[in-house]
Formats: sequence, structure tokens, C-alpha cells
Amino acid sequence: MTGKRSALFVSACVFPFLIQEGRASAATASHYSRVQPPASVSAVRHGSSARLHSTEGASIRPGSVIEDIEVSGNTRIETNTVLSYMVVRAGDPFAQDDLDRSLKTLYATGLFKDVSLRREGNVLKVRLVENPIVNRIVFEGNHAAKDEDLRKVISLRPRAVFSAENTADDRQKILEVYAQKARYAAVVTPQIVKLAHNRVDVVFQVVEGPQTLIRKIAFVGNKAYGENRLAGVVSSKETAWFRFFSSADEYNPERLKYDAELLRRFYLNNGYVDFQIKNATGELSPDRKSFNVTFTMEEGTRYRLGKVDIRSSLRHVPAKSLRKYIELFAHQWYDGKAVQDNATDMEELLQSQGHPFAMVRPEIARNPEKGVVNLLFDVSEGPRRYIERIDVNGNTVTQDNVIRRQLPFAESDPYTPSYKKYAKAALQDLGFFKTVSIDETPGSAQDRTNVAVSVVEKPTGEFSLGGGYSTDVGVIGNVGLKQHNLLGTGVDAGLSGTMSMWQKQVDFSVTDPAFLGRNIVAGLDLFGIQNKYMTYQNYSESRYGLTLRMGYAYNRFLSQSWNYTLTRRGVGSVWDGSSIYVIDQKGHSTLSQLGTTLVYDTRDNHMNPHSGYMVSLGGDFAGIGGNERYLRGKVNAAYYIPLDDLTNSHEWTAAFRAGFGYMSDWGGGRHDIIDNFYLGGNNLRGFLDGGAGPRSVGGGAHPGEDLLGGRTMYTASAQLNFPIPFLSDMGVKGRAFVDAGSLAGLRVRRNLTNPVTDQPDYTRVSGNSISPRVSAGAGFSWKSPFGLLNIDLGVPVLRSHNDRTQLLRFGFGQQF
Repeated sequence: MTGKRSALFVSACVFPFLIQEGRASAATASHYSRVQPPASVSAVRHGSSARLHSTEGASIRPGSVIEDIEVSGNTRIETNTVLSYMVVRAGDPFAQDDLDRSLKTLYATGLFKDVSLRREGNVLKVRLVENPIVNRIVFEGNHAAKDEDLRKVISLRPRAVFSAENTADDRQKILEVYAQKARYAAVVTPQIVKLAHNRVDVVFQVVEGPQTLIRKIAFVGNKAYGENRLAGVVSSKETAWFRFFSSADEYNPERLKYDAELLRRFYLNNGYVDFQIKNATGELSPDRKSFNVTFTMEEGTRYRLGKVDIRSSLRHVPAKSLRKYIELFAHQWYDGKAVQDNATDMEELLQSQGHPFAMVRPEIARNPEKGVVNLLFDVSEGPRRYIERIDVNGNTVTQDNVIRRQLPFAESDPYTPSYKKYAKAALQDLGFFKTVSIDETPGSAQDRTNVAVSVVEKPTGEFSLGGGYSTDVGVIGNVGLKQHNLLGTGVDAGLSGTMSMWQKQVDFSVTDPAFLGRNIVAGLDLFGIQNKYMTYQNYSESRYGLTLRMGYAYNRFLSQSWNYTLTRRGVGSVWDGSSIYVIDQKGHSTLSQLGTTLVYDTRDNHMNPHSGYMVSLGGDFAGIGGNERYLRGKVNAAYYIPLDDLTNSHEWTAAFRAGFGYMSDWGGGRHDIIDNFYLGGNNLRGFLDGGAGPRSVGGGAHPGEDLLGGRTMYTASAQLNFPIPFLSDMGVKGRAFVDAGSLAGLRVRRNLTNPVTDQPDYTRVSGNSISPRVSAGAGFSWKSPFGLLNIDLGVPVLRSHNDRTQLLRFGFGQQF
């Protein structure tokens, strides 16, 4: 092409979103102008390739090479950096494929809005238009999703290179966030505001729209159970006016997968071994305002248990020795959960008996013609695995040893799946972490395992202001400052104060759950309390003192605690009309008491138990100095029965509780009524606090009727916890109960002298009878957004003539 000017032109550009000058409103569509090739020879990139075109019939001389590459248009990016991205170099031939690849490579970096390659003679000219820099990212119109939540999901960042493709991806991610909040009608419009110096503001304009709720839930293929029964199994619910505090009626594809699993478990636990979910779909209405959810299923045959047997290949463990641990029986409906629970129980029992690698696997054999499943528990030794190394990750505040001491294993110990479950539960119970995960990785040998404990910490400090009302002490106000993980050591320390109409209290406490690095819980409490019982007693009481505490666990279920209390008490605000027994109490006394409690606790949850039992045995000895001389013993038990099998719901529980206490005096100490047992209120609903049992009968110069307490007390309670229809989604739970108990045994001096007449006074006492008091009633608890509300209505069924009753008992409070 001698004497002629030849040119090769290759270009690529991208069209952005709405580009604006100045403000983000009233956007108008525009695009970047493209550089047009000269009329001579051009190669224009269409799609993903570049082609050579010659409008003058000229051709490129074979063997012509690139003598130089000139780059223009780059202001932020170094020329050498641009050249490093390209495939061709100076000295390479003008090969069409290499030029096309260079074009694609430059564009793929995301740094450039427009790229063009032009040949002039033997020089390759690269013209660039750089993508702008993101100045800031703004969200407008978002209320259901916070700015910080949206920033977490998008890839664009301030001071990063703007990319139209990334912006489109981020728009889709924001829509997914709103989809998780059941807002499928949401509209997100990215708006680009051009600024000086090739900078842009990215504004995501959000129109959230209404929530897309579930209008109808339908079941297809169900024969054994009606739609109402199955609707109670799944967690998704049809929209209703009373679900304003619940998210169960919001459509969520992930929840549909969970509901399908709930249905599978429900049918499997009721004998339908072959049950299958064919499909679980949600269909969006044309107006995008609601969903119709459909579960399509195939129930299959319902099976009963046939032969239940056990096979053991575990050394020194014959099958016949394990038969007593089989909790299932022939002819009952097959229950998948009960089968797996029985296998897990046997496996953990064998591991605790010195067989750490024992495995129990249930095997079933179906007989569809007879509708029978034969069950075999196969007991064998699993692969031997030992812990080579334990790695703790994610803890920035909590010390490693605080986490490690909660683990039921250490390096070189055998490793079993049950350890993983208990380790995770133990770490979660600390309350220091948002999430806890325990993962296994292969060790240096086949029988070695590395265990990685990963945690995500959460704030453990707490400043609380609260208020509420209780029938015990009236209007309540409290303030508290606590740190549950002091300096990452696991030590719990707190200072709190409470003030109410009838009570003032201040407490300081500190507890070390691993005192001296051992399995010992040690703590100190300092307290000051003033109670004014003037609503139902004719005196006030003050207590100031300290308690030293220590406890230790023998195993996962059995623990024991010790405490020593030194308290200075005072009884005051006594008027002349009070009973002679209360007048005798006026003044101050010192209590020096040593106590211990032994507890065996298998409950699944200490705060809200659903299954298991608890037995505690306690005793107090007063007389290590001070004015008091007594022995006090207490026994308490509770048993919780889940009613899942009867109700097909985890919300039903039967709870049975009982207690017994007795006091005996020794050594001629004081007989202060403030140390006595009292019956009523929490331990006998339907009766006033302390209202059941011995009390003085007023008359003459002493009209005051005072509750005196007693030395012998027993209580019993049966309670049914259940969900309340239409309200369980709001956190409302109901209960029905029957309480019984009695209090007797006077523990007051009877040979008293009337301080007014200076004559012996034998004020009459009523209610000193061991005969039972019984009440029955119902109540509910509501975890409202404003606090926990408890209301109980108890009606006395059996009572003594002078017992004081309280039909309605409630409490309300909130910390914030």
C-alpha cells in the first residue's frame, strides 16, 4: 500500500444507565457517541469479533509489523498498564485475531467505557475512554431495607471504577433483598449523576411497593389428612388481619423448601415411609400483590412396625444386653423421629460406657402388602478417629481458653459426631456468639481429624432501662449495667437497681464460670433490699449483706452449688395495732447461713423446657455466728412431657412440679418470721403472696392480721402449655393449670407479753393446718414488642376460711 494511507479501526463501547448532569431526578436517556472509522479501510467490532473492510480495494501487505503502539485518552491508568493488558506488542504483525483479542482484553478489565484500535501506517493507535470513578452510592425510597443491609450485597464501592455491568448486577441483588422481604413488586432504578473530574454518584431509586403476601395455601394429593391439618404443619400461613406482628404470611422460596421438609417429617413420623413431595411452588398473581402456594405430594402406604430387632458386632457388647434400651414396640405406627431418637440414645449410651466409636444405624425392610416395616438396629464400631488439632477462629474479644474449656473434647481424644452436637450447644449457651460452627478436616493420618471451631462474636455488654408493673411490688423501674464476658475472660459482672412502689433494691454481682481454671463456678453478690409490705403486712423489712457462691458439675446433668450468706436484717414500720408476733420481730438481727443444692437436670431448655426432668435437693444451716439457729431442707422436682405425638405440634407440653420444705430450730436462736416458708403467689396461683397458711387473727388492741409463714410446706402443680389459635404467630402462648399446696407449723414464740398491758398475750392464729389448698385456672404469656406480659387467672377450689386470695395475677416489663 505504498503511497496510500491505510487504516485499521476496531472499537467497542458500552451503553450506561440513566446519565444525568447535576441531580438524580428527571433523568433522560442518553448514550456515549462512538468514534467513527475513516472511509478508507476499517475493521468494526460487531458482537464479539472484528472484521476488516476495504472501501478502496486496498489490501494489507503480508508481513507488515507494528512498529509502535500509541495510547491516548488514559488519565488515571498508566500507559504501561494498558500495554500489559494487550495481546499484541510492538514488533508483532498486524494479525486480525490478536487485535480482536486485545480489544476484548482491554474491555474485559472493566476500566474503560470505550476502546478503539486504529492503524495508521505501521503504528497502532489505541484510543480509550476511561470509566468514571464512583464518588458515592446513595439509596432513595428504601424503608423496609436499611442502607447498611443494601450496601452489604452490592459490589459497587466509593472510589472504585464505575461499571454499568456491575450496576446492573447490583440492581438485581437489591431486588433479591426485597424478594426476601416479600416485596416482589419492588422497582429499583439505577441513576448515574455525572460530576466533575470524571466522577459519578450512583443513586439507586427504590419504589418498594406493598408486601407480596400468601393469599392461599393448597395441598394436592393428600388423602389421609385434610388441608386444615396440613396447614398447621407448615410454617407458611395465609395472610390474615391478626398476623401484623408475624412474617409467616410473607412469601419466601426458602421457607417453601423448609415447609416441604416439615411435611416430609410429619408424614414419616406418622407411618408414611414412602411419602414424597413432588413439587412446592408459589405462583405470583398478575397484579404482583399476592402468591398462591401449592404443595403437590404422594402419600404412599401407611406402615406399622413389625419385628423390632437388634444386631451387634461391637466387641464385648452382645445384642441381648442392648434389647432393654429399645423403646419401640411392634404394631405401633412407624415413627421416623422415634426410631432415630432411639438409635441416637443407644449410640450415646454406648459411647459413655467406654465405646467411643460405637455406631447405631436403623435399617428398615418394607412389606407393602401387609403394611409392615421390620426394624433392625445395627450396632457396630465406626471408623476410629482421634483429634489431632483444635483450631479456634473468629474470636477477637473472647479468649481461646474460654472457648476451649466449653468443648467436651481435647487434642488426642476420640472424636464422635455426638461431641460436635454437644460442643456447639455448649458454646451457644454462653451467649457470647451470634453463630457457632464446628467443622472437621482430615488430619495427617487416616485416623486423625482436625476440628475447626468458628465463631462470630456479638456484643456482650448490656445497659438496660426498664419499667413495668407487677402485682407483687406495683409499678417497677430498673436500671442495670452488665458485662457477660468481661475483657473476654467469660466473667459475668453487673450492677443493677430496682425501684417500685413497695420495694427498693440494688445488687452487684460477679461470677467466674471457671474459677482458678477449673470446673468451678464462683461468685460474689452484694445486695441491699428494702421491702414495704404495707399492702398485706403490717411491717417493712430491710436486708443488707453479701453472698459467696461456688458450684461445680459432676457431669452433663449433675451439679452442686454452695453458698454462704451474711445478712443484716431489720424489721420496722410496726404500728401498735400490729399482731403481737410482728411487734416481737421489731429490730435488727444477723443471719449467717451456709447452704448447698444438688441438682440433676435433663431438661432440653432451662428457660422454656419442652422435655426432660429436674430434681433438686437443698439444705441451709444457720448458726455460724449471728442470731439465727435453724436447719432448712428443700426438695423440688419438675417433669416435662412433650405432646408432639398426640398433637403433631411442638407447642404442646405437659409440666408437673412438686416441692417440699421443712425447717427445724436448734440452739435457742431467734424465730424470725422473715425466714419462714410462705405459700401463695407464684407457688400457689389464686392466692395472695403468703396468703395461704398461718396468720394472726386481729382483735382488741391488736386488730392487725399478719401472715406468719410456717415451718412445713408442700406444693404440687400440673400445667398444660399450648398455642392459642390465630395468636401463636404473635408470640402468644396459653396455659391451663391446677395448683395445690399447704403450709403449717407455727414458728413464732407464743409466751409473749403485751407491751401495752404488760400481760401475757395469746393472739389467736388461724390457717395452721396441713390440709391442702387447691386452685385452678388459666393464663397466657405474650412476647409483645413492648415487653413480656404474663396474666394468670386462678380460682381457689379448696381453701381455709381466712386465707387471702388473689384471682388475677399479672406482670409486665421491658428492657430497652
